[in-house]
Amino acid sequence: MHSRNQPEASLTKEVTIMNDVCKMLNIQYPIIQGGMGNISNAQLTSAVSNAGGLGTIGCGTMTPEEVDRIITETKERTDKPFAVNIALAVSPHAEELINLVIKHKVPIVSLSAGNPAPYIPRLHEHGIKVMTLVASVKHAKKAEEAGADILVAEGYEAAGINSNLELTTFTLIPQIVQNVNIPVLAAGGIGDGKGLAATLMLGAIGVQMGTRFIATQEAPFHDNYKNKVLEANGTGTVIIGRTVGQIRRILNTPYAEKITNLEKSGLTQDQYRDMTSEELHARGALEGDLDNGFLNSGQVAGLITDIPTVQELIEGMVYQASEQMQSQLKNLTLNT
Repeated sequence: MHSRNQPEASLTKEVTIMNDVCKMLNIQYPIIQGGMGNISNAQLTSAVSNAGGLGTIGCGTMTPEEVDRIITETKERTDKPFAVNIALAVSPHAEELINLVIKHKVPIVSLSAGNPAPYIPRLHEHGIKVMTLVASVKHAKKAEEAGADILVAEGYEAAGINSNLELTTFTLIPQIVQNVNIPVLAAGGIGDGKGLAATLMLGAIGVQMGTRFIATQEAPFHDNYKNKVLEANGTGTVIIGRTVGQIRRILNTPYAEKITNLEKSGLTQDQYRDMTSEELHARGALEGDLDNGFLNSGQVAGLITDIPTVQELIEGMVYQASEQMQSQLKNLTLNT
């Protein structure tokens, strides 16, 4: 498979970012990989960390034994920090996974899809930094009160399981930043240096990306997945699950159309859960079966036209963000 465009140029001059998130997480750039559920792997996670970002292993519904193997392999591939994401309401093994990250001395844990409060003190006892995913000011305040170190504020443009509140990144970030006193990362709709620059201007201190990392050379996903991301335009994703109160954003494929049509005729919540299981996620993403499996994707797919290495992507984003912010200053003139 070949990319349609050449990857963004990597850094041609030194760009240093030493903000609170970089210092707290011991990373070079404030670019974090989102958890990818059961399609998570050591290859992509370590590539993100080795490139100066923060790679993340998403646990999805995997067993502790499966996650243990990925953590072990990731530690063999990188000596840089990486995170583990536990989707509390999704995983049937949340308590065991907490024990696992403590055992492995994973430095950062991301908690999503549930109440993080019962777990944060225990993770802190072992020196583990905690990021929590939020989708509203109310959620953000509660997470801060519970002791979260960093918030990931995710807009409704994002891939996969989403908030029923459907708040967009551009409006969500400044509201949350205004109401909390801990660092905020932006997620949803971000895939290049312009997006990074925009979220920094909104008050975020970095970004979390999922879909953009799908279309990278190190990502061990099926070519059908990568090609669908490249082919997608601004309307290339669809929302499913509104009728059962469980929103998910996926690429528009034959399987997505099947779910959409069934929703119109009265799909039950149990049927929907079966049709959006992590097994079928893997079938689409890893096996490339677009008729019997689905592909998570955010709206940012419409901006993705190439398949760079992870290092080229991250360095290109940072350089482009720096250039964008400096070049746009000329468009802001204050008469005093």
